[in-house]
Amino acid sequence: MNGKQDVILPQAGKNNILITSALPYVNNVPHLGNVIGSVLSADVFARYCKARGYPTLFVCGTDEYGTATETKAIEEGVTPQELCDKYNKLHKEVYDWFNIAFDHFGRTPTQQQTDIAQDIFTKLHQNDYLEERTTTQPYCEKHKGFLADRFVEGECPLCGYNDARGDQCDKCGKLLDPLDLKNPRCKLDGSTPVPRETKHVFILLDKLQDKVKAWSEESSTKGAWSENGINITKAWIKEGLHGRGITRDLKWGTAVPLPGYEDKVLYVWFDACIGYVSITANYTEHWEKWWRNPDEVKLYQFMGKDNVPFHTVVFPCSQIGTGDKWTMLHHLSTTEYLNYEKGKFSKSRGVGVFGNSAKATGISSDVWRYFLLLRRPETSDTEFEWDGFIAANNGELVANFGNFVNRILKFVNSANYDSVVPNPPKLEPGSDLAKGLDQHKKEVNEKLKEYRDHFEAVHLKQALVTARELSSLGNFLLQNNKLDNALFNTERERCDAVVYLCIQHVHLLASVIAPYLPATTQSILSQLQAEMLQIPDTWEATSIPGGHKIGKAEHLFKTIKPEKEKEWRELFGGQEAQKIRAEKEAKAAARKADKEKKKARKAAEKPEDDAPAASEKPSVEAVEKDGAQTNTSAGTALEEVTEGTRQVALQTS
Repeated sequence: MNGKQDVILPQAGKNNILITSALPYVNNVPHLGNVIGSVLSADVFARYCKARGYPTLFVCGTDEYGTATETKAIEEGVTPQELCDKYNKLHKEVYDWFNIAFDHFGRTPTQQQTDIAQDIFTKLHQNDYLEERTTTQPYCEKHKGFLADRFVEGECPLCGYNDARGDQCDKCGKLLDPLDLKNPRCKLDGSTPVPRETKHVFILLDKLQDKVKAWSEESSTKGAWSENGINITKAWIKEGLHGRGITRDLKWGTAVPLPGYEDKVLYVWFDACIGYVSITANYTEHWEKWWRNPDEVKLYQFMGKDNVPFHTVVFPCSQIGTGDKWTMLHHLSTTEYLNYEKGKFSKSRGVGVFGNSAKATGISSDVWRYFLLLRRPETSDTEFEWDGFIAANNGELVANFGNFVNRILKFVNSANYDSVVPNPPKLEPGSDLAKGLDQHKKEVNEKLKEYRDHFEAVHLKQALVTARELSSLGNFLLQNNKLDNALFNTERERCDAVVYLCIQHVHLLASVIAPYLPATTQSILSQLQAEMLQIPDTWEATSIPGGHKIGKAEHLFKTIKPEKEKEWRELFGGQEAQKIRAEKEAKAAARKADKEKKKARKAAEKPEDDAPAASEKPSVEAVEKDGAQTNTSAGTALEEVTEGTRQVALQTS
């Protein structure tokens, strides 16, 4: 948290933006799909809003309560708190490396979470939106405990998928009751759970259906929600809402503020979204200025599509049911899935790049950010592929952004200008040069408006493509005017005018790419020896005055060698892929050794007159020895690959 003097609060009459990204569940390592689906997308939008001068607060944190944490802690022989401390730190390290600029990254187990969640629960109870029911839930007799829905696995009764969870089937997407699963099994020990009665509190979503339906229709229209978010919400409401239990038989969670529920806690799916509010309350005591201020604040939320119902139905029902004034969802930005090389990310099988292993490639986080945002699955599933990753770096970052910035700054560094920006010459109105430069400004402003429009609609991928086109306009300006020493010597006025305008263009470009490539922006500003330019409504091309001295030009990006594609694909392709590779190499070495043996035997069986001199003739023993050495080498190769597999497993564990 920043110091008190730096606390960000809404300002009357301003475009105040509150941004959240889905709270990552604490006991896993985020992979690239998790990163782009929530925190990175939210970060890009937050950086844009700040670059436009909007009062903006971006909060997130780890979701730490629930059965998954309690059970994982038992497996690792630690307390839930110790487990959460470990993974909260890991998550923060991953997001720091990706340069995610949260205003506050918190966690759910706090006193503020308890106070706010219990207040919401109590008001829902007072307003008759809660009901106590005796339910039958799966109970594991082996480890003597009720099982949360997600800790019962089995066959989906709807589509037949064999690895469905008790709360939801990942294949057909339908919500389930764990007792409806066929051939159910306890995730912890594989035993068959038995039904057992227990009391729980249910939130009556059916009583709130008409209100949440009216709210969602208005909000999704005004806020222009992502299409998949709209469709998922409509499907839920059309199917009809039902009462859902919001308490669980656990110890690790927010205590239920009702007599007789001392051994139960609030269910994490009810509790988690309240985490946005409590994390804000941990950031500032004036949290209500953000969360109880719907007339002055717009709430933007970023997540993968699997989180939609909790943010568009369950949490809004909780807010509406309290009867209090709440800042509610304005824009929902949801993504489909990012797949890895025509398959799925899998930590258990070592498939794909996870947050704590991206750094191991030696490629800067800006390059990762750029490619992930180009592949952001906004309307359909997309793929992360290594050939595309390398092509984007070499063909776009190096050849477009990097080329334009480096070429013009190096030219100003040269003896021609000695690093001093020239004063813009007074051009004759209507001259070809004046018209050409005016046309360039016009085209830049057209692209700048397109860029802003995409961002205001939260079309992050399209805005990035437009930023790339803005950079291309800079390259065209250099090419069309053939900027070089000859131009300086023969057409000094044109040269000065083009150089001056290009420096202004670079300054604008630094701001335009800042949401996507923050480290690159800082490098450009350092080379320009200039401060960040607020993204303007109209680009006047006068932000850096003539006579300003710039710093030394440096390359923004490095070319990636094509052979890295094979190396990375094998490194992150999964343990099974590496095992196959090791087996192939061992077989190839064995075949080579066998071939050498046969060749030697044939040579030994030749007639005396065709045989080589005794000193040159290899003995059978020597041949067999060579074969043994070859086989030993094959064994060593297998051991080396196996060790490499082990190292990858360690990196992603």
